[in-house]
Amino acid sequence: MSKKVVAITSCITGIAHTYMCAKALEDAAGELGYEIHVEKQGASGTEDELTFEQIAQADAVVFACDKAVDESRFAGKDVLKVTCDAGIKDPRGAIERAMARKGTERISAGDVTARRFSDEGRSNAASGAATIFKHVMNGVSHMLPIVVAGGILTALRYAFGSTITDGNIVWAFEAEGSLPYYISQIGATYGLGMMIAVLSAFIADSIADRPGFVPGLIGGLIAGSIQAGFIGGILAGLLAGYVTLYLNKWIQLPPAFAGLKPILILPLLSTLVVGLVMYYVVGTPVALLTAAITSLLSSLNGAGNVVLGIMCGLLYFDLGGAVSKVLYAFAIGMLDTGVYGPMAAVMLCGMVPPIGMALATLIKRDLWNDDERDSGKAAALLGCSYITEGAIPFATSYPLQVLPGCMIGGAVAAVMSLLMGIECTAPHGGMFLLLIPNVINNIGGFLLCLAVGSIVCALIVDGLMTMRRNKDKVAA
Repeated sequence: MSKKVVAITSCITGIAHTYMCAKALEDAAGELGYEIHVEKQGASGTEDELTFEQIAQADAVVFACDKAVDESRFAGKDVLKVTCDAGIKDPRGAIERAMARKGTERISAGDVTARRFSDEGRSNAASGAATIFKHVMNGVSHMLPIVVAGGILTALRYAFGSTITDGNIVWAFEAEGSLPYYISQIGATYGLGMMIAVLSAFIADSIADRPGFVPGLIGGLIAGSIQAGFIGGILAGLLAGYVTLYLNKWIQLPPAFAGLKPILILPLLSTLVVGLVMYYVVGTPVALLTAAITSLLSSLNGAGNVVLGIMCGLLYFDLGGAVSKVLYAFAIGMLDTGVYGPMAAVMLCGMVPPIGMALATLIKRDLWNDDERDSGKAAALLGCSYITEGAIPFATSYPLQVLPGCMIGGAVAAVMSLLMGIECTAPHGGMFLLLIPNVINNIGGFLLCLAVGSIVCALIVDGLMTMRRNKDKVAA
């Protein structure tokens, strides 16, 4: 009987890495002769959820996750925890290490939630940079659907047009009680109005589990009300999470009153602490910092736009990985302040690599084998959907040839976009956003930037690949 493996995959956004990692693990397990069941926790919810029977019978367990997952089902199991990216790059190694119990962690039996607050259970309290990043990205991933829906509806309100009254432009959505008015309320007031609160709430939830949710939510609402913006929301979430974490650890009650702690004591005390700190300590400095950043980005001249565009291209070197997500989160934060240029530039940086690779496999077909040319076709579709991960198979096989082209092509597209003043009010969607009026203010310019950046990417990659193939021939 073959050995059995169970795994969970979950990336930050739950769009691409989650499924690419699952496929990689399934393929690797098949090569090793193992039976595997993979639970995908993607943006649309949990797919192929593991049963208790599958977990109980598993000889190895792998968590390839970039955000927190519920560990309670795995009590008593030895679990190997790796990032989603690591699961894609070395799935075979991950499975073999899990099977050999190398680098695994035993999930304690009993109450896993309580274990979360123990010294030996989790390293949350250590507040390491990687741990904090993981919590912040958990908030970003939950916030993303709200920003997408709110941003698109906010842009859609302009599709109803305007009139000129007494020399002033009056938009249709300003007429209270009208259809465009309600669309504006749904998108701008309630949709985008909740983004900071949701970000903060799920950062806190990632740190302290459910008890951190309420203080995180209220802290985020306060951050929004005092104009502390995206940065304030992150700080509120971290503050709420760690305050709740330590209060839960320090406050010990008799068993008869233990039920009061999660329902009354923790929400009350942590919310009070977070609220007062936000108002008296964090609020004003962060609001000033947010205003300064907004002013700086709004007033960038030609040279400043060039520098920002180059930075965007270079920081996308990991093709949708952790560093790219930081840049993406920054662009989303700017949406809340009404600065939409960085979002267009960042989106182009994410679309250029896969589309550029698709072009590279078409321009010089002899450089690529049949599987790579087929991957190029898939990459084109992924790129049009703003899924950068379509370029990862090429970068994994030929990093020195592919990554320079992707970074330079993305930088060219981003610089052009910023210089042309192109703006995007929605954080995801790629080419499909072109179908929605006013989401992208200059559709022709956006397509031009995408085309030029992708062609530059393809030409550089093909040039470097030609040098590699020629070198291989000489060596042979």
